[in-house]
Amino acid sequence: MLDAIWLVPALPLVGFLVLVFLGKRIGEPLSGWLATAMVFGSFVVSVLMGLSLLDAPDHTFELSLFSWIPAGDFQVDIGFLLDPLSMTMILFVTGIASLIHLYSIGYMHGDDRFPTFFTYLNLFVFSMLMLILGNNLLVTFLGWEGVGACSYFLISFWFTKDANASAGKKAFVANRVGDWGFMIAMFATFLAFGSLNYTTVLPEAPGLAIGVATFIAVMLFVGAVGKSAQIPLFIWLPDAMAGPTPVSALIHAATMVTAGVYLMTRVNPLIAASYEWVTWLIAGIGALTLLVAATIGLAQTDIKKVLAYSTVSQLGYMFLAVGSGGYAAAVFHMVTHAFFKALLFLGAGSVIHGMHDEQDMRRMGALRKLMPITFGTYVIGWLAISGLPPFSGFWSKDEILTYALNKSPVLYAVGLLGALLTAVYMGRQVFLVFYGEPRWNDPIPEDAPATAHTDDADDAPVDEAAHAADAHDEHAEVHPHESSWLMTLPLIILAIGAALIGFINIPFGDLDFLTRWLEDVDDLHANEAHLPYSSATILLLIIVSTVVASLGLALAWLTWIKGVLPRSLWERRFFLKAWYYDELVTRFMGGPGRALFEAIAWFDRTVIDGVVNGVGAGAQLAGRGLRRVQNGYVRSYALLITIGAILVIAFMFTRLLVR
Repeated sequence: MLDAIWLVPALPLVGFLVLVFLGKRIGEPLSGWLATAMVFGSFVVSVLMGLSLLDAPDHTFELSLFSWIPAGDFQVDIGFLLDPLSMTMILFVTGIASLIHLYSIGYMHGDDRFPTFFTYLNLFVFSMLMLILGNNLLVTFLGWEGVGACSYFLISFWFTKDANASAGKKAFVANRVGDWGFMIAMFATFLAFGSLNYTTVLPEAPGLAIGVATFIAVMLFVGAVGKSAQIPLFIWLPDAMAGPTPVSALIHAATMVTAGVYLMTRVNPLIAASYEWVTWLIAGIGALTLLVAATIGLAQTDIKKVLAYSTVSQLGYMFLAVGSGGYAAAVFHMVTHAFFKALLFLGAGSVIHGMHDEQDMRRMGALRKLMPITFGTYVIGWLAISGLPPFSGFWSKDEILTYALNKSPVLYAVGLLGALLTAVYMGRQVFLVFYGEPRWNDPIPEDAPATAHTDDADDAPVDEAAHAADAHDEHAEVHPHESSWLMTLPLIILAIGAALIGFINIPFGDLDFLTRWLEDVDDLHANEAHLPYSSATILLLIIVSTVVASLGLALAWLTWIKGVLPRSLWERRFFLKAWYYDELVTRFMGGPGRALFEAIAWFDRTVIDGVVNGVGAGAQLAGRGLRRVQNGYVRSYALLITIGAILVIAFMFTRLLVR
């Protein structure tokens, strides 16, 4: 049965190929249903593979399909590695992607490029599955680049707006920086091991020279930082909101951004073989990212921008877990995050759809009665991400905080502060959107916080609101309504998952099913930090994190519902402008950075190309000189032979005289 694992990525690939050639002919909605059926079929096969994997030795199965690159000592196959880690990933990727596809049929209804959208979605899922299932770094990199290319297609899907096209290019370029690190790591891995296969490289990692292991691990981390939007490469992810909302859900929840965390977990033996400062680097970047992104989320006015910075922050928690030795905790939070973040993004899309493409939370309010299904499911996602028991985010985030405390009290304090801010900015969003007085048809007050792109609105990604700008005036009459069943059914299923999926890894007794399931993954159990805390201590930490999350929700209630606390306490311009980091990067790239890049281009053009061209020119000059000698006249050749003979005789006489 496991031999059929190739069907998991093959089905979305078939859907992509059919839609490429026949999509326009099939049209709407059949093209959407076809794409959804292909991904759902992949999910069904994944479930069957998971059941079969239970009986496999060490819960691991490897399949080589064919030789891809046979080049001397460099041999790379297209092959798949199915183990508890990849199995866990493909289950939630295909499952949640199926729901996003179904949702998209309703959301993208009426779009002129409806079949093209689903073509890209199927290709995206295929690329992500290749990334997960690849049994070597190069196949993983193939999928890695595939999701990067698809993100460009989907983020800039409504490319007729320059801002949307720019957002896609920004994502593409930022990811190329991380991809450079991944490529360098692959080169170093082949030089060190003579192979790129995980089953060859990872078991031999403990015997590798510590400097080499450190170099490879750091370069792979650079790749992960780019793909998973960590500081300093996080700037592309908020602008990815320019794509349709289902794209936001697919990129932020189930695919792409979790690829970096998956890679770090996969190569944990290399991290364990590195210098200790590598784990501090990973944990430190994660902690800094989760805190900075959480503060930025406090002041955003776009409903999707809040969730975008929330994603950056939650990914920071996952890297904090990896750096603290909590690999299973990172995977656990990846799973729970996939459910509640997909739920929140699709819920936000339902709100935008019901509000006739309005995304500014300052023009919402009192939607809970008009959109009861969206509201009820959104509340579950809100409580899950805020870390309140018994919802899924509570269990996974608390486990990460426990590992952070074991690593350093400072990291624990940062994680706890991030949890407080998460509850505040998510509470702010829910209260502004679903509570209070209706502000649907009111102009935005002059004293209201400006959007993050007020100073450069012409260059800001604008998402659905911009796509519908011609049809929707800012002050037009708005009549909010609930979405169709195609959009609400996925919300209900995701809400059930967001509420219950946390119970797969409860940190008491033998209830940590996910942790025990992952023990066979590349020595993950041996390399994972072992917590010294008793059940009583863990229970105390759970109480502390619950109190902190509850305090955050209370502060949000006192600020945006009761008005006891001033909004300016949280909605600060410094946070609204994302710490001015994006602007600093833009100014650098347009000033000193541009001069630097032009100097590098000049050096490449003049020096590097000059040497290469000089060799060619020298060869041409020498050829012209020798061509004159070869003139075809016998007397010339006889003269040259005579001259050569005289020179040889003269040389011999000089040697005799020296003796």
